[in-house]
This record gives sequence, C-alpha cells and structure tokens, in this order.
Amino acid sequence: MPKFLVTRWHGMHQIWAFIAMALMTVALAWFQWLLGLLALVLTGALGVYTVMAERAFRKDLKSYLGTLSYRVKKAGNDVVSELPFGIILYNEERTVEWHNPYIAGMLERESVVGVPLAELFPTLQQVKEREGTIEATIGSHVYQLIFKQKERILYVKNITDLWQLGRKYEDEKLVLGVVMIDNLEEVSQGLDDHQRSSMLSKVTAEITEWAQKYHIYLKRLTSDRFLLVTDQKTLRVLEQSRFIVLDEVREITGDHKIPVTLSIGFAAGADHIIELGQWAHMSLDIALGRGGDQASVKVGSRQSFYGGKSNAVEKRTRVRARVVAHALRDLIRESHNVVIMGHKMPDMDAIGAAIGVMKAAQLFGKEAYIVLEGVNPAIEKMMELIREDEKLSKRFVSPEQAFALVTPQTLAVVVDTHKASMVKEPKLLNQTDRIVVVDHHRRSEEFISNAILVYMEPYASSTCELVTELLQYIHDRVVLDVRESTALLAGITVDTKSFSLRTGARTFEAASFLRRNGADSMMIQRMLKEDLEEYVRKAEIIKHAEVLYEHVAIAVTESGRKYSQLLIAQSADTLLNMTDILASFVIGERSDGLIGISARSLGHMNVQVVMERMGGGGHLTNAAAQLEGTVQEVADRLKKVLDEIESEEGLFE
Repeated sequence: MPKFLVTRWHGMHQIWAFIAMALMTVALAWFQWLLGLLALVLTGALGVYTVMAERAFRKDLKSYLGTLSYRVKKAGNDVVSELPFGIILYNEERTVEWHNPYIAGMLERESVVGVPLAELFPTLQQVKEREGTIEATIGSHVYQLIFKQKERILYVKNITDLWQLGRKYEDEKLVLGVVMIDNLEEVSQGLDDHQRSSMLSKVTAEITEWAQKYHIYLKRLTSDRFLLVTDQKTLRVLEQSRFIVLDEVREITGDHKIPVTLSIGFAAGADHIIELGQWAHMSLDIALGRGGDQASVKVGSRQSFYGGKSNAVEKRTRVRARVVAHALRDLIRESHNVVIMGHKMPDMDAIGAAIGVMKAAQLFGKEAYIVLEGVNPAIEKMMELIREDEKLSKRFVSPEQAFALVTPQTLAVVVDTHKASMVKEPKLLNQTDRIVVVDHHRRSEEFISNAILVYMEPYASSTCELVTELLQYIHDRVVLDVRESTALLAGITVDTKSFSLRTGARTFEAASFLRRNGADSMMIQRMLKEDLEEYVRKAEIIKHAEVLYEHVAIAVTESGRKYSQLLIAQSADTLLNMTDILASFVIGERSDGLIGISARSLGHMNVQVVMERMGGGGHLTNAAAQLEGTVQEVADRLKKVLDEIESEEGLFE
C-alpha cells in the first residue's frame, strides 16, 4: 500500500479517537473535575498530534503526485517518440500542426509543421472529406495512410515489406496457357512429308525460342498444340509485348501459299487449378472463334485480345458442316417446334439465314417461326418480297407472340449473332435450354454460354453461307422455292458487297447451290437498288470525310440530323472504294437517338478491335458500335482509340 494511503488511514483513526476522547472528557468532568482535567490535557495533546500528522500527510501527498505526474509525462513523451508509425495532427485547412519524430525521419526533414498535407502526400487528394485508407510511395518505401477526418489525425505506417510480399505473391500466381497452330491442316495440304516436317519444325523452334526468352515452361501436347505454364509477372510482360510470336510465326512461313498462324489462350486469377485450366481452354476457344491469329487473355473478369490482324483461313473440308448439320437435324427431330431469332435491327443476312433454318425445320415436319419486330430500311424491300408469299410471311411473329410459342421443348436458333444482348428478345432464351447458335462473326467476350450447339466460322462470308451448307447435309432431298433461295443468296450478296469482299471457294459453291434452286439475281438487284434521296444524303455524309494516317477515312455527320443505320453503313462502304483508303469510319446520329458507327476495311486493318474498344464488335473487315452522346464526342473518342492502337502495335498489318 502506498505511503500516503497508510498515513491517510492512520489520520482518519486519530480523528475518530480525538472525538471519542472529547466525549469521555466531558463525561469525566461531569462526575469528577480532576479526572476531567487530566482527560482534557490528553485530548489536547492528541489534537496537536492529529494536526501535525495531517500536515505531514498533505506534504507527502503533494510530493508523490508531483513525482507521478513527471513520470507519466516522461513516459508519454518517450512512447510517442518511439512509436513505430507516424502521427500527424492537422487543422481545418489540412495543414500540419504537429507530428511525432517518426514523420521527420521518414521525410528526412527536421519539421513539416505548417506544410500542407497535399504537398507531403499528393495521394491524399483522393481522400477529401471522408475517412479512408490509401497507399503512398515515398522513395523506395510504401506507406499506408490512415485518414481520420473527425479527429483530424493522419496515421502513417510503413508497409513496404508487406506490400512487397503481396506483390511477390501476385507475381508468382500460376498462369496456364495453350498455343495452337490453328490452320495446320490447310497449310500442309499439298506438301509431302518432308516439307510438312520441315515447316512444322520451323514453327516449333520459333515457339520454343519465344517460350525460353520469357522463361515459360512449354510442353507439347499434340502436333499442333502446346501447354504453357508461367506466372502473372511474365504474363504482364507478354501483354506488353503484345504477343510478338504471332507476327514472327506468320512472317517465317510467309513464303507458303497460306502462312501459318497461331491461336493462344491464357488464363490467370482463378480460385482453383481446375477452373484455371477451364479458363485457358475457353480463352483458346474464343481466340479460334474470332478467326485465330491472335491471343486471348482472361485474368479474373478481364478478357483482353491481342493480334487478329489477318483474315480467318477458309476451311477446305466440309466435315464440320456435315457434323453440325447432323447434330442440328437430331435436335430438330427431338423438339416440339423451332423459333429463330436474329439480331436487333436485322439485315438481309439475318433474315435470309432465319428463312434457311426455318426451311430445315419444315423438312422434318416441325412448325418453325421467325421472331421479327418491325421492319427497318435494311430489309424493307426483302420483306416486301416475302409478303407476296402468304405462306412464308405468316411465319414471321412478334416477340410477344413468340413468348406463347416457346416451351422447354422448343428449339431456339440464334442466327447472325452470338450475343444475348444483341437478340431482340433475350428473355426468350431463358424459356428453353435447347439453344443453337449459327454465326460468322468473330467471337467476342460476351457469348450465349448455355447453347448446346454452336456453329461459328469467322472465315465464312455470311451466316447465309453457313446455313446453305447445312441445308445440303441436313436432308437428302432439299428443294427450295424461289423466294427462299433468293433470300439466302441476297444475304450472301449484301455481306460480300456483291462477292467482292470476304469470299472464298465455299462462298461461290453456296451461291451456285442457291442458283440451282432458283435464286433470282435480278430480284436481288431490285432489292439492293438505292433511293435517289438516300443517295444524295449519303453524298452529303461523304463530303465531310477527313483522312487520317494516310489511309483511314472518317466521316462525321452534321449534329442534329438523323440517319438510318443502313445509310451510315452504305456511306462507310462507299468511302472504302476511294483511292488509297484502306479503312473507313462513318459516325452519325440514328433515329433512336444513339450515335452509330459503321467501320469497314479491306483487310489491312482489323476494325473489329477498334469497335470493341468503343463498346461494339463485328468482323475484321466489317464492324459497328452504338453509343450515347454527341457525334463530335464519339468522333473524338474514336480518334483517341485509333491513336492508342497506332502507338501500341500499328493500325495496319
């Protein structure tokens, strides 16, 4: 027990004793004055002693408290001075009022009192009037800044070791990849065994050298497929290099009639190794679905694409078409009915392909319907032709009518798109698990994932070409009437710009089959005729075109004037016919208020990549996007994207 407490305890007892003795003195004096006098003397002596003891107690207490206060203050100062983190007190103007020695040592300054926080830590500008925790780098150290607004206190902790450990952990996370020679069969046709082995050896050596350069583990799985194992740090380096191996392999095999191209799929950021492997193969499938000659990288929720400068190589065999046709035949037979949908604002390719699929369903006695809401200028003349045939026209239904037709046993076929968001009524796809996708566009990140049959061939000129091939294998005796065959041929004609772009041997074979079935080219010519007024408006758009990078034409329409998407697309096609123009972009406000962009190229530039960065998509030579804003804002954004691509890897192949 402390000394002053002991003294206090004794003092209290003495006071009570003094009171008791005083009472006894009074009692004795009442009975006998001599004893009372003696008691009075003793009581006085006790009172003097009590007063002196109380004074001594107060003196000791004052001395003890003074010593304790000094010790507490000194201990507090020592603790604040020796804290392993910084403390800053600041005023309402966010200027330093006080700080502990840690801050001075950290900033290598004697004092920072009076200095604004924004000058010491520019990162703090991100935290205005709310509490928060951010990181700041000072020299070679990383600090955590804990911002307390109410108390106007800033705590600063050195987290360099923890940050480096976290970064090392992220850098060393496992990454899986798959490399595939995506056109080995087409390239090696016509080569003898020695030439094929020599070519394959050259390509393998190039891939091996690339893997060794970036310290990637490479394991050959098959003659045309390789497994890659690396970490996220190396993957970032590969992305910065934009997978130069794609160009190197294409260049070393450029002397062949068809150069060898690679497709690469990488995956990182998955929770489990099995999921990581699935992501890697999914990335490869996306790269192949986009036409090959490119790398697809999935890191968590991010999907990035690199390369894709060349056109997809046309498959010389129809084995896949026959296999898909037989699978589609079985699905049709097992289904109650068939509902076909194209994309929003359908064109002739979407309508023609839908009519072809409808014909396939009718061959097996199944009811088939085509979902269409409204007629846009792109298909107006085609729909006039279809309305002449009552039997054919009644097969077109609205989305509301389609809801009543779709059951779990309905086969839903999506043509000319593979994005659920591009379908006019995506909710229809939720009413059945039996979904088929037939498309010729390069695959994008968004995809109808629950489709049970997918037929995507980016090399094809159009979806009508793919459907025409399927019709030849789906039934032994396929007989098309004039309107059905003409609709399919019209889709091919429009998408190939009258057989001038993206045509291969199989394109002409499909057209030949349709001609044999009565397709009327004169009828197609009437459907493609332009209105004089529309032609004048197209000329007005082209008049405002400017040429960038010597070969890129960009036309921006006048603000406030609205144009159909068809007219915007036709203007882009016309610009592509100009001398020295390898790519064209036309930007105009559509009737629905959105800003439409149509992009076209002759194959020297991948306009799909450009449109994907603008939020759209499409094909290597034919792409589009729809955005909100003004035409000038969209034009400025497009030019910025072109500048980025030019600085990263160049616009042209």
